[in-house]
Amino acid sequence: MLLTQTFFIKDNKDELLLSAHKYDFDILFFDQMREFVSEVENAEGHTLFVIDLDVLYNMQDDMQQQRRQTMFLSDLLQRLPAHQQYIYLQTVRQGERFLLQQKLVDSNCLAYAEKPISNEVLVDKLFNIFARQQRGESNTIVYLGDDAQFDTQLLSQHDIELLHYQDARSLHTKVKEAQPDIVLIDEKYYLQTEALVRVLKKNIEFDIGREIVMLQHQNTSALSRQALDSGFDEILKSSDADVLTRLLINRINKIRASKDLISRDRATGLLNKIGLQKKAQEWIRRAGREDKSLAYGIIDIDKFKTINDTWGHYFGDIVIKRLSLVLSAQLGERDLLSRFGGEEFVMVFWDCSREEGKRKLDAMRESFGKVVFEVTPGEFRQFSFSGGIADYPECKTENELFLKADAMLYQAKQGGRNQVCTS
Repeated sequence: MLLTQTFFIKDNKDELLLSAHKYDFDILFFDQMREFVSEVENAEGHTLFVIDLDVLYNMQDDMQQQRRQTMFLSDLLQRLPAHQQYIYLQTVRQGERFLLQQKLVDSNCLAYAEKPISNEVLVDKLFNIFARQQRGESNTIVYLGDDAQFDTQLLSQHDIELLHYQDARSLHTKVKEAQPDIVLIDEKYYLQTEALVRVLKKNIEFDIGREIVMLQHQNTSALSRQALDSGFDEILKSSDADVLTRLLINRINKIRASKDLISRDRATGLLNKIGLQKKAQEWIRRAGREDKSLAYGIIDIDKFKTINDTWGHYFGDIVIKRLSLVLSAQLGERDLLSRFGGEEFVMVFWDCSREEGKRKLDAMRESFGKVVFEVTPGEFRQFSFSGGIADYPECKTENELFLKADAMLYQAKQGGRNQVCTS
């Protein structure tokens, strides 16, 4: 099934439909508040709700019942189902009013945009939000300390796993195994083993994006200076569990944003080559520890150069973005997906045999083959891709997996395209 996305908006309908066509978005338009609210309440799956404030004021009639007066914005926003988040469009004139923006961001706001904004730019931004929501990545914190003084439920709600550890002398081994985003060290353990941070950071495999943070109980400047000089990136003061947890969540969110700049493909929001290689190596280590298998697939759009040469690179980008949605729709929670470069995509299926990986890739191939593209007005085409599959533990490293799957991809291309090959 092709993943579709629904937007609710009332603004330049024809042009918006044209811009959204490249993402295969299903768009519903509403001019009655009651109908819009009903649709929001019954929406399933991944849906974005976009509200034009100018139009919202004109959608009051069917919500006023017997009242004749015009409702204020706060009244209108209260009519929206509170279990969903919304993307608001406001005019520049409205945007000059800080109180309005404050009202919006406090009203289940996922994001807001200021008009005028072209429909093409708006749809691109909406796609980026959708891709970000679809990633579903988790982050890890390793805590070296006696008591896990955190709200683990709140961390879990933000897809953050907390690993409690209490052996300072083997911490470097735990960090290498877990590949956490933050290593949080209680000052007690630091004072006992001052070389802790140096041992972590001097390891040639240490991730320079990883933060080493000390949890300080003594409010002394001398200890803070000593810790920073020892290599700590940050110092958090011991406080109640809720505050400390929220500080960690904020740090993780900043780490996520920084990693996105390095490891994400800007056009599709998927992992890029660097991001995929790092994640795949981590998945291989986990699979070894948990005795799981991995299926590693590479696909390549058939005759993509002909697509670009015939209908232009802009249309080629449309095909790539549509494919990214098709692939994303059929991924498991722990599967990986990357735009490896150009028209080539790589995916890693967790706890999956080579044969099952081939079946999954074939299902994706069939779904993509059903997508109809309007290449010119009134002219429609469908496209295909070829793929190759390798597996862990037959291949032990990410490089071995890539080379094996790439050889199978070549075999699929040589065998007539539009197929998936495995040894």
